[in-house]
Amino acid sequence: MSNKQQTVVKWLQEALEGTILTQDQTMQTIGLFMQADEMFEQQIKDACQQGFYDGLDIAKTKKSKFISSQQYHNETYNK
Repeated sequence: MSNKQQTVVKWLQEALEGTILTQDQTMQTIGLFMQADEMFEQQIKDACQQGFYDGLDIAKTKKSKFISSQQYHNETYNK
């Protein structure tokens, strides 16, 4: 049984399938989706790494840099 989740980038890509675009628009859109996939993957890696470092901080100092995922998101992406 597969329990894989779909990324928001893949969801949007599938939602836009069938949209009528010119060849140039199609090529540009494909490039944007490839770039978005790479950005999303990097964001996941960064969040995982931050969680690892927070775990080390908690083990040493009993404090975390972020108290919630919302705080992490706000400080990371809402600059």
